[in-house]
Amino acid sequence: MTDIIQLLPDHVANQIAAGEVVQRPASVVKELLENAIDAAATQISLVVKDAGKTLVQVTDNGIGMSPTDARLSFERHATSKIKTADDLFNLHTKGFRGEALASIAAIAHVELKTKTSDAEVGTKITIEGSEVSSQEAAVVPKGTTIAVKNLFYNIPARRNFLKSNTVETRHIIDEFHRVALAHPQLAFTMLHNGSDVFNLPISNARQRIVNIFGSKTNEKLVPVEEETEIVRVKGFVLKPQFARKSRGEQFFFVNDRFIKSPYLHHAVGSAFEGLVKDGMHPGYFLFLDVDTKSIDINIHPTKTEIKFDDEHAIYAMLRATVKHSLGQFSIAPVLDFNKESGFDTPYAYSKKAPVAPTIEVDKDFNPFQKEAKQGHIAFPYKREKSPAWESLYVGLKQDLGHSVSGIENIEFESEEVTGRLFESDTEATGQITFQLHNKYIISPIKSGMMVIHQHLAHQRILYEELLKNITVQEAVSQQLLFPLQLHFSKPDIEIIQKIKEQLEHTGFVFQFGSDETIEISGIPVTISESQAAKVLEQLLTDIKEEVPDPGFSQNDLLAKSMAKSMAVKTGTVLNRNEQEHLVNQLFACKEPNVSPNNQPILVTFDVTDFDKKFM
Repeated sequence: MTDIIQLLPDHVANQIAAGEVVQRPASVVKELLENAIDAAATQISLVVKDAGKTLVQVTDNGIGMSPTDARLSFERHATSKIKTADDLFNLHTKGFRGEALASIAAIAHVELKTKTSDAEVGTKITIEGSEVSSQEAAVVPKGTTIAVKNLFYNIPARRNFLKSNTVETRHIIDEFHRVALAHPQLAFTMLHNGSDVFNLPISNARQRIVNIFGSKTNEKLVPVEEETEIVRVKGFVLKPQFARKSRGEQFFFVNDRFIKSPYLHHAVGSAFEGLVKDGMHPGYFLFLDVDTKSIDINIHPTKTEIKFDDEHAIYAMLRATVKHSLGQFSIAPVLDFNKESGFDTPYAYSKKAPVAPTIEVDKDFNPFQKEAKQGHIAFPYKREKSPAWESLYVGLKQDLGHSVSGIENIEFESEEVTGRLFESDTEATGQITFQLHNKYIISPIKSGMMVIHQHLAHQRILYEELLKNITVQEAVSQQLLFPLQLHFSKPDIEIIQKIKEQLEHTGFVFQFGSDETIEISGIPVTISESQAAKVLEQLLTDIKEEVPDPGFSQNDLLAKSMAKSMAVKTGTVLNRNEQEHLVNQLFACKEPNVSPNNQPILVTFDVTDFDKKFM
């Protein structure tokens, strides 16, 4: 039998490794930014074009590389971070396996420019699909610049699986956030398609969070800090009233490395128990410092999962630390045995002797005396008898000019005596509806009974109305007496700018103020002023999570998101007219049976179904 096992060529092995390391353009951004940090850079610049599909370029002012190191950096398992297996348990750098650049070079066009501080000239290397096409000396500044162009050019199937530019840009911004938050001592900039997205100067942790997520974030932060023999915890949690339905602003960092840990997330969630509503997620920015020998980073290709030696102790410590901070800053209810400051003696009276109050009593005062003495008011004891009610009708005959003696002959219609306990207004409305548990609307039909989910029904009504307004551009807006000032982060402002036209067709009237504010002067007639901010926040969340391609599908998502936010909620009491109006509007829709998200709106029960229950 002939031998059938053979070694793979290097370029094929690199492409297979790229499947683990490079999943999308954001993966390239992560690896290049971490390499720049390991190179001791203080200023790092990220340039992205077409959501990273055309270009991802990272420039740093780090130590640079020699010509030999520059060539070796693209070989598999070539690294300067570790030398022995023991070094895997004493890691202080980001990358250590030596797979990133080799994997990236296998599926893209890569151009590297680098120079050390003591070299006169630098090195420029061009690689296409793991093959070095050129290497030459070049005049470049100190540091390293890596440009990754045409990602997945030689693997078209992988390129076809990439999402829209908006989704891929969102992933790139998320990776940028994770790296920039972990290193506030470094300056970062990011440009996308020639426009500035972030310009983050050197700062502390709190300022870095505010610079990324907006100035309004500062008032939401509660500091957290505790140090023990096992772990040192520092960072911030968001106040409970700013909890959100989506898990957006949740960041764990272990030794300045972003990680995902459902176990530690549960610890923070349990600390907020009783402070946030069900289904809401608190935000946090927590930095954990542990001994490098007590963790294992090398259990996941992207190094976002870490194995702790003593997870239970870290869980208890993290939960207690967050709970203590919430109580210390009067966020959580605590027992306070301190005396009330309002009972303290004012400073101006602290040295004065107390004076007993004097009480003067008029001994001659008699409340039953008829005549009042000088200086007093007399209250009469006897009250005059009021005239009888019959006197009200004296002279009525003469004033009217005719007799009222026939009034006793007037007959009154008596109410119809029926055998029903309650009145029925079926004749007036033609239909009877009932509300069950402030959630369902029950309406009788010829064959039996129909149960309608009021929230989903209103979603369908609003969805078709909003979609029509966006398409036909005939929305009605209610003007606000005092414009609303809403604050958003720069990426959120960019999203709103892209959908500005569609929002205006739904009834919003607004203009952009400074870099992080929007001034709303008109809102749709179907929402209140207090709902405007919630509707926009929910819309931004939905767009970030499932952004479709431009066109009709984007209008569809916008209408779905707004309808979900604006629809009448479960638990809202509806009167009879509101119930019937909702039912009539529902059956005027094109698709009354399913919600915009394809959930059933109504269920019918036949009379025979009830008959079977009594057999």
